[in-house]
Amino acid sequence: MGIDHKQLAKDAVELVKPAIEKLFDQTNRRELHIVVMDPRIKPWESSFEDAILYEESIKNSEWSAPFDVFARKKAVQAWRDGTANINHQTIHPSSLRDDDVLFYGSFVYGDVVVACSGVEQWFDMLVSGWIALAFEQLAINDYQQTKIDNPAKAYKK
Repeated sequence: MGIDHKQLAKDAVELVKPAIEKLFDQTNRRELHIVVMDPRIKPWESSFEDAILYEESIKNSEWSAPFDVFARKKAVQAWRDGTANINHQTIHPSSLRDDDVLFYGSFVYGDVVVACSGVEQWFDMLVSGWIALAFEQLAINDYQQTKIDNPAKAYKK
């Protein structure tokens, strides 16, 4: 398929930025780091760093904590187990590892893993969910357009 996954990730973040900005009216900070994992790459196929598809920081001031590191730690938890890291924090803490961050904020939708850090963990998770859903729906749109434009090519191996 001709889908540019990195561009889809950028577009998904851009699509939800107005909602993020509006949400900042209710959060403890107005900054956020976003990590989008490549849904085509599984943990047994690649290193975590190589599987990061896209990252972006929304910074309005100097960070009081390393939110980029926290977002990556949330992303690696979700990516390695295929489930939002809220599950590790609340119902499966036995799977936590020594270097895991003890805050949730990731979202998994199918094979799409997104993690955020910078605001309250429940809002980190909300933004991650917005981006994950936007990413997948944008991919569906591109996929459907590919089928329309190339009906004989669709589903060919």
